[in-house]
Formats: sequence, C-alpha cells, structure tokens
Amino acid sequence: MTTRLPRALTPLRNRSYALLLAGQLSSNVGDMLYAVALPWYVLATHGGALLLATVLAAYGIPRTVLIAVGGHASDRFKPWTVMMGADAVRAAAAAALGIAAASGRADAAVLIAIAITLGAGEGMFLPASYSIIPSLVGGGLQAANALSSANTQLATLLGPAVGGVLVATLGPSPAFGIDAATFVISALTLARIRAARHPAAAHSTDAVDDPGDRDDRTAPAPSLLRFVRSQPLMQLVLVVNVAGNLGSGAVSEVALPALAHGPFQAGASGYGAMIAAFGAGALAGTLTAGQARQFMRPAVIASIAFLLDALAQALVPYLGGVERAAVALAALGALNGFANILTLTAFQRWAPPALMGRVMGLMMLTSMGVFPVSVMLGGIVVVHLGAAAVFPLASATIVLAVGFALTQPVWRRFGMARSARATAVEHPSMT
Repeated sequence: MTTRLPRALTPLRNRSYALLLAGQLSSNVGDMLYAVALPWYVLATHGGALLLATVLAAYGIPRTVLIAVGGHASDRFKPWTVMMGADAVRAAAAAALGIAAASGRADAAVLIAIAITLGAGEGMFLPASYSIIPSLVGGGLQAANALSSANTQLATLLGPAVGGVLVATLGPSPAFGIDAATFVISALTLARIRAARHPAAAHSTDAVDDPGDRDDRTAPAPSLLRFVRSQPLMQLVLVVNVAGNLGSGAVSEVALPALAHGPFQAGASGYGAMIAAFGAGALAGTLTAGQARQFMRPAVIASIAFLLDALAQALVPYLGGVERAAVALAALGALNGFANILTLTAFQRWAPPALMGRVMGLMMLTSMGVFPVSVMLGGIVVVHLGAAAVFPLASATIVLAVGFALTQPVWRRFGMARSARATAVEHPSMT
C-alpha cells in the first residue's frame, strides 16, 4: 500500500530538490554554529566589542554589495555552479577561522580578511539559492519554497542551542571546523544535482503567463533595468518589499528589545520568549502555505495576510505584558511566513527564467539595503517617542503599500493560474 505524502512534503519526491534541501539544512546549521562561536571567540580572547563590530561589518558589507553580482552570475553560469563555488570558498574560509581560533588570541587582520571572504561568498550564494528552486521543481513550487524556508527557520530555532552547548564544551574552534564541513556537504549535494535542460517551472501545471503583465517567457530577456522600467508589477513588488522591510529592522532589532528592557521589564528571558514565539509562528505559517493548494488569487490572499500581520504588529506593545505580546508575535510570524511564501512563489512563476537570478538579487538587495535605514529610524523614534510608537508606525508603512497595491489590477491578478486568469477575463466583475 502506497503511503500518500502530505502536500507540503511532495517536493521531497524530487531527488534533486531533496539533495538541495539536505545540503541547505547542513549549511544552515553550520551558519548558526558560526553565529554563536564568533562573538564568543572574539570576546573571550579579549578582542573586545569594537573588534567584534568591525568583523561583523566586514562580513555584512561585502555580502550586501555582492548580492547583485551573485544574481547576475546565477543567470549566466547556472545557480548550482555559483552555489558550489561559494560553498567551496566559504568552506576554506571557515576552516581557516577554525585554525586561527585553535591558535589562540583573536587577530584583527586575520578575522577581518576571513569575514570579508565569508560575506562575499554569502552574497554570491543567496540569489542563486532562491533562483535554483524553480529550475528543479514544477507544480510543487509553493510547497518547495515552504520547505526551504522552514528549513532555515528550524535551523535558526535549534542551531543556537546546539552551538551554545558545543562552544561551551569544546570551544569555538571545533564549531568553526564543523561549519566548514557543512559547506563541503552542501557543495557535494549540489554537485549531485543535475537540472533539466529546460527549467521545470516553464512546464509547470500551475505556471502563470500574462503577456499583458510582462514579456513573453520565450522572448529574449531584456536587461534588468529595462525589465524593471517596463513592468508595473515589478515596480509594485519592489514597493511592497521595501515598505515591509522599512519597519522590520526597527521593530525586531530596536523596539522589541527596548520594549522588553523598559516598559515590559521582561529581562533577557522574556525577550528570548518573544523572539521564539515569532519564530515558532513563522515556521507554522510557512508550513501551512506549503500544505495549501494554489489560491485563485494568491496576491490578494497574501495582501490580506500582510494587513492582518500589520494589525498584530501594531498591537504588540499595547497588550499588557510579555505573554500576550508573545501571542501577537506568534500570529505576526505565522501571517508573515504564510504571505511571504505565496508572494515568493507567485514572483518566481512570473519572472522570466533568464532573469531569475538578477530579479531575486534585486529583491534581496532592496531588503538588506533598507535594513540600516530601518534600524536608524527605529532608534530615533524610540528616543523621541518611545519603543511602543515604532510598532504602529512600522505597521502603517505596510498598510499604505499593500493598500495601494490592491488598488492596481495588475497586483490583484499577480500569481493567478492560466485557467483562473481566463475566467477573470471572461468575467471582469471578479477583478
């Protein structure tokens, strides 16, 4: 008797995707080990907070700068090739960091050089990691995106605990060594992947195609700049993406810890509980999206989820304490995770395959590029208006952007399957 897999797990039948997921799980766990071991190593060897901040900046700047380069390379050389190269470089850098940690005191020049290499590798890797999925799976793209996102979230929830135990018992050097090994595992799984000659997404049974919304998929891809200028939907997607991220850093990195430390008097444990609640909610929302069938109007459903997400976020500081705030944050995470999978999947189905790496790189660049602005604005608002004010202000940017997008027919049609789109054309009142 054949056991029927839940819809959310059906992409695992695809051997190439299963290999990709296994490699990324390994790499994600390694990233969490690095995130725990690096600050412990720097601070424990008297490197100081200034050196730690410098190393983190040396990692973050090249990562952001090279995202656009990684997207272009992904389109030109194929995503798995770029990912394998990035993993090989990062494996060597992490191994060097493990050797440096075993030698004793943190050396600024060595740490900064290694951080730049790791950050550059991450920047090259990220756009390719999003553009490879449509080339491996067909009708299960939404479930595949959900599994990949859940993979990352699960590693984020569990990895720090494993890393803490490992560093406490064996020290940071073995943690860096294991991180290097996870990059090797990821590269080996990628080497086993053999993508189809034609991208699977192009033949997907739930693919979308609207010549009125973008150029024909079979036509030669224009330059990225020309594509953005000529596609109103791409411009809307960028606006919603920037608006959503404009407040996220302010909320998560500035206002929430200030709220826990100040008005809530929650301490570190309360702050950690609120973060965990958001993470658990995000994991649940992501898996729910993977289990769901394709919606007739995914952009509209996602927009409703984003608006409810904004409401939950705005209520967080006004619910009277950590427990109720944690419930709101869990709802926020669930709605956000669910909506992100719907919009990501619609975007991957819509974007021209020849431009997939570049458009994914642009999306990630705008997300990360707005982060420094977000935390700066968050700090200013906290100082002048208090931590609570950040939450409704951040929510307002989401409401304005999503509300405007919903007034545009091109957004309301975004992600519709061909059959549903034909019905909408026959019955305009549905639009």
